[in-house]
Amino acid sequence: MTSPIHATRPNQVAVGTIVWLSSELMFFAGLFAMYFTLRAQVPEVWEQITPTLNVKFAAINTTVLVLSSFTAQAGVFAAERYQRRRTGSLANFRSWGMHEWFVLTYIMGAIFIGGQIYEYSALISEGVTISSSPYGSVFYLTTGFHGLHVLGGLIAMLFVLGRSFVAKKFGTHEATTTIVVSYYWHFVDVVWIALFSVIYLVQ
Repeated sequence: MTSPIHATRPNQVAVGTIVWLSSELMFFAGLFAMYFTLRAQVPEVWEQITPTLNVKFAAINTTVLVLSSFTAQAGVFAAERYQRRRTGSLANFRSWGMHEWFVLTYIMGAIFIGGQIYEYSALISEGVTISSSPYGSVFYLTTGFHGLHVLGGLIAMLFVLGRSFVAKKFGTHEATTTIVVSYYWHFVDVVWIALFSVIYLVQ
């Protein structure tokens, strides 16, 4: 009995993606530096505003995003064995293919964005806006840029799903695209864990 064929991990594409993500890491490092610099200069503003943060809600929203990394990776595993769609019942997640796992990942990412919008509206109602204080400026810049990156990841997932749907055969190119997008999604998740820790836990 022959062993199942797996997709080959991308080489040049993966290297290019990692290099690009390294530049993105430097971008977020700059945002973190700005956050800590302003916090050191006006700590009283942080003491005044941080109690308005809904840490419990943010923790739930964070959990959704973190779990989406696992569903994305499950989609990668399916793509590596060239399984485009589920082979059994929808209730049997063990039979899911790349489509089902990436659709679930997309939904979870969209829930995270919706949660972030809800939190923004709650903070604005409390008078915390991007122009109200240094805290407001750095909070919305850091979380907002991250939110834009999440949106970029959601668009990339739509591209992957669309390409898979129109492809006559799910092969190496489709699997490679899935893997590369998962790299980006994992990166976005890791950055958010750092942001959540700094903004919500280290008050």
